[in-house]
Amino acid sequence: MNQKPRIIVVEDDREIRELIVRYLEAHEMSATGAANGQAMKTAMDQERFDLVVLDVMLPGEDGLSLCRALREHSMIPVIMLTALGEHGDRVVGLEMGADDYITKPFEPRELLARIKAVLRRCPPERTMAPGKEKGRHKGDLIQFSGWTLHRLRRELVDAKGMVEPLSSGEFDLLLAFLSHPRQVLSRDRLLDLVHGRGAGQFDRSIDTQIMRLRRKIEVDPRHPQLIKTVWGDGYMFTPEVHER
Repeated sequence: MNQKPRIIVVEDDREIRELIVRYLEAHEMSATGAANGQAMKTAMDQERFDLVVLDVMLPGEDGLSLCRALREHSMIPVIMLTALGEHGDRVVGLEMGADDYITKPFEPRELLARIKAVLRRCPPERTMAPGKEKGRHKGDLIQFSGWTLHRLRRELVDAKGMVEPLSSGEFDLLLAFLSHPRQVLSRDRLLDLVHGRGAGQFDRSIDTQIMRLRRKIEVDPRHPQLIKTVWGDGYMFTPEVHER
C-alpha cells in the first residue's frame, strides 16, 4: 500500500489553513497545519514532510525568508501562496527556490493539482532526511562546461565540488536542455518536457526559470553563452554534454 504524501500547510489564517488541511486529507493526503514559521520548524523537526505549502504573508518571519532558510539545508518542494497582484513576491519566491506558486483566492482543487504536479516531478530521494542520500550512482552523472549534474541526487556541482541548489523546476529544465543539446527548443516544447502536456497555466514560468538557471550556470547571465536565445524560435543549450 502506498504511503500518503505528507504535506505541511503554513498559513496564519486559521479558516484557510483548516480548509486546505481538510481538503487534502479528503483527497488521499496527510496534511498538517502550522500558523507561523516557528510552528513549521517545530513540526518539521518531529516529522518528515514531502512538500510545504507556504504563505508569503506570515506574522514574524515571512514566507520568503522561510523559503530561503529551507533552501540552505533542504530541497523539499515548496509551493508559495501569494495575494492577487503581488507579482514581485511571486518572482522573488521563485528566485528563493520555490517550485511553484498559486495566487489567492484559489480553488482547493487547483492547489491539489499543483501539489500533485510538483510531487510527480520530485523523486522520493529529494525529501529524505539529511545524510540519508545514497552515494554516486553509475550512469547518473551528466557533465557540461565544468558542471556535473547528479541525476538521481538531483544536485548540480561546480568544478570545485560545491553544490549549487536547484529547485525542482530548475532541475527539470536543466535536464530537458541536457537531454536535447544543441537543439532549438520552443517554449511550448520546454513546457511539455518540464511540466507535461496541457500545462498552459505555466506558460510564463519557463521564462522565469531560464532567467534563474542562467544566473546559476552562466559566467555572465546578461550575455548567456550556455543557454542562448534563438529569437522567434526558442532556446538552445550550446555546450557539449557527456553522460556517464
